[in-house]
Amino acid sequence: MNRPRDLTLRNAGPDDAELILHFVRALADYEKLLHEVQATEDNFRRLLFSEPRRAEALIAEWEGAPVGFALWYYSVSTFDGRPKLYVEDVFVNPDARGRGIGRAVFADLARRALAQGCSRMEWSVLDWNAPSIAFYRSIGALPREGWTLQRLSGAALAALAGQET
Repeated sequence: MNRPRDLTLRNAGPDDAELILHFVRALADYEKLLHEVQATEDNFRRLLFSEPRRAEALIAEWEGAPVGFALWYYSVSTFDGRPKLYVEDVFVNPDARGRGIGRAVFADLARRALAQGCSRMEWSVLDWNAPSIAFYRSIGALPREGWTLQRLSGAALAALAGQET
């Protein structure tokens, strides 16, 4: 599928930190997790534009107006000895959905993954998010059966590191 003519995908720049935070907050609101957002514009400037860069981002624009974003980073697969692209977040404004923007974003990320020698792309989705799951199936993504995501954070992370909280 070709990219819609009214769509531009561009690499995010330091001046986009406020916009990225806006989209992160919109995504968190959609996922009913807005109360968990602690990130600031400065956090995104450091993550995306300071050395070492920890992640990358793009902005999706429809007819010149920002309508979505993606943020990703590279990790590794020790089993195949190659990098993989981990998609942390993709968000398209609800009023801009159904135009092929999400598909174009994922296609762009797939091209980046292949250009970097990645063996795969991975991401997580909330189990109740049926529209996103249906979209992921439509682009050929499959769940990783038998695996569950584990998280260590806050006091538990500090305790394991031997630090007081």
